[in-house]
Amino acid sequence: MMLPSLLPVGEIHDRLRKIFPEGTTNRNYVTREMAARTVFVMLYIGAMDYLEIWLRPDQVTRMSDAQAVMEDDDSRNSWREESLRPSKDVIKGRWYAANTREPIRDESLRDGLVRMGAVAERSGLPTTSPHPRYALTEDFAELFNPSLTATRLTEKMEWWQEAYLSSGALARVAIMRSGAVAGGNRVLVTFPNGETRRMEPGPSSVISKAVIEEFAPRFLQTPGVIWLSESRNQVVARDDQLAQSIGLTIQPDRNLPDIILVDIGPMEPLIVFAEVVATAGPVSEARKDSLMSIATEAGFNQDQVAFVTAYADRDDAAFKSSVSELAWNSFAWFRSEPDHMLLLHRGADAEQRRLFQLMEL
Repeated sequence: MMLPSLLPVGEIHDRLRKIFPEGTTNRNYVTREMAARTVFVMLYIGAMDYLEIWLRPDQVTRMSDAQAVMEDDDSRNSWREESLRPSKDVIKGRWYAANTREPIRDESLRDGLVRMGAVAERSGLPTTSPHPRYALTEDFAELFNPSLTATRLTEKMEWWQEAYLSSGALARVAIMRSGAVAGGNRVLVTFPNGETRRMEPGPSSVISKAVIEEFAPRFLQTPGVIWLSESRNQVVARDDQLAQSIGLTIQPDRNLPDIILVDIGPMEPLIVFAEVVATAGPVSEARKDSLMSIATEAGFNQDQVAFVTAYADRDDAAFKSSVSELAWNSFAWFRSEPDHMLLLHRGADAEQRRLFQLMEL
């Protein structure tokens, strides 16, 4: 059987990062080196669904640099059979320890490439079966054809993304791409009242723009912006007239948040303190207490105050590193998924906070 031509692992790695751009769900699982090596081994043994050849995750752990350079079909076919046999022999220079098969199976494959439609699972196998079960789909395998020109590769990648990524995933990718701040262009922010302000270029400004232009009209009835700041210029814009009309005094020397929004649609105004996190600084319990004091000193009740931490994306390192700090009874919002919010609910009374009741929120 003639096996597919091989790309170096580094080139596979580069292509995976182009196939799955920023904004792709579980992007790290499908773009890290472990995923690239998994794809390499699948190509190496010819594990493609249309050939009915399948991979077992521990085969990836048993590959070595010395074996990977043996690219003739006889060596590859022999290794495919040999790597499935039980063995206690020491494999010199093996890519991964034997116990690494779990993240290869659970993350790179099941929650990554399989979920994306890039890898197929063999049907009819019990969950506990030791038989190989994973194979590249034909369309995905073609993206690693070494003979493709740069233009043709780009065309095939774009076709694959349109065919296999969901409309929601594509929208998320598009939103993330639109926020890639290049050059020195300042970020134009349009307020609910039609006024505009320009902020310094950078990821924090892009998220701030999204909070005002996307979050506010989606989740507030009659939104207004009382305060907008940024790291280089604490006071970008402030609406003292609006603040004073609801009894809120803005003091720039206070430890103020990145954004203060107000919803004057309800019978009682709602104050929304929003923190923008591109690297650090979420609404923690201590930060929440500090911000709450600003509102209560102005005469607002606690049920008239909301706290939001805004991120670029759920897969972003900033969210993963700070999610444990988020305060209870606050919200997290993601620019890449603007129609949704994450609620960190603290159940004060178990009798009134059954799961079915929470599902009605």
